[in-house]
Amino acid sequence: MLKNLTQTARAAAVASLLIVAAAGAQAEGKRDYIQRLPSLQKAELDAVAANMTQAPARQLMGQAQGIMVQAVPPEKREAAAKQINAELTKYVDGATPIVKASASKVAVDAVAPVLEDKFTEEELKQLVTMLESPIIKKYQGLLPQLEKALVEKITADARGQVDPKLQALQENVRKILDTASGGKLSQAAAQQQQAGKPAAKPAPAPAKK
Repeated sequence: MLKNLTQTARAAAVASLLIVAAAGAQAEGKRDYIQRLPSLQKAELDAVAANMTQAPARQLMGQAQGIMVQAVPPEKREAAAKQINAELTKYVDGATPIVKASASKVAVDAVAPVLEDKFTEEELKQLVTMLESPIIKKYQGLLPQLEKALVEKITADARGQVDPKLQALQENVRKILDTASGGKLSQAAAQQQQAGKPAAKPAPAPAKK
């Protein structure tokens, strides 16, 4: 009886070890596939990093434009805008490589828990195999060209209907800002228009008799 219990206990212990080993092997297999994903989706990671870097720059530019309209004399706005654009470009050029490197560095740790929980090892294997496919790589390489062609077609097709709406928006925004500024925008526009007019020619001298 005691011998049978001992054998049963040993069998249970061995079975438990096998289950733990199998679970560890499965987790290890999942991690192997997950670690291969960032390099297979570098373009997507770079796009996320670029958008993260550019988003605050776009927001800052919008705020700066509002301030220029309200506080900067019209004759100085173009020069100020060029200086601001140069600073924003310097920031984007400097920060984007840093964020891209960070994205590559932390990608596995960030996505591993979700992928391990939501995908089986076989599904991860299929996903990696699909992303490694030469056809998928060729398609992903063509995405910028396809996007450009799509944007051009959409622009050509919708411009006639969208441009009037955009012009109306710009005019309405200008009116709102002009009203809020007590007519300063209209005054500035009138001054610019007046300054751009050629000087009036003197009246011709009367002919000598």
